[in-house]
Amino acid sequence: MRCLINEHQIAQRIGELAAEISRDYSGKPLTLVGVLTGSLVFVADLMRRIELPHKITLLQASSYRGTATTPAKLQLTLDLLPSLVGRDVLLVDDILDTGQTLSTLVAEMHRRNAISVKTAVLLWKKARTTAAIVPDYVGFEIPDQFVVGYGLDFNDEHRHLPYIGVVE
Repeated sequence: MRCLINEHQIAQRIGELAAEISRDYSGKPLTLVGVLTGSLVFVADLMRRIELPHKITLLQASSYRGTATTPAKLQLTLDLLPSLVGRDVLLVDDILDTGQTLSTLVAEMHRRNAISVKTAVLLWKKARTTAAIVPDYVGFEIPDQFVVGYGLDFNDEHRHLPYIGVVE
């Protein structure tokens, strides 16, 4: 496995994103909605660096299962979402690939009457994005390579790595 983005680069960029989010949502009722399971590490680090009061909740969305390296049918578990009425929502995901998952989730947050819905992704494979979505906050644009680490997995392995690595 080859390191694509090291631990220091990730920490520095998350600090920059958190500062930008803190400025943009100052005085607003912010709710972070993390997309399990891949965004767990990113959400945890980001929420600790955001310097304003906010709520956090999680939902599960999966289109990559097992050893798959291409997306399949999207499966959503939204049962535990609290009311988003009167809240500004920031969807936080590990990676934007085709954009289908994030597009579906943005529509769902609007359906639940959020005041506003924006998106934050740690990684963006811009070359693979087919949905009409552009993330509001991006950690890193990456090439079209299969990556793991910092929450991202292959067959539920490698999430623990403190860096983003390319599976070769």
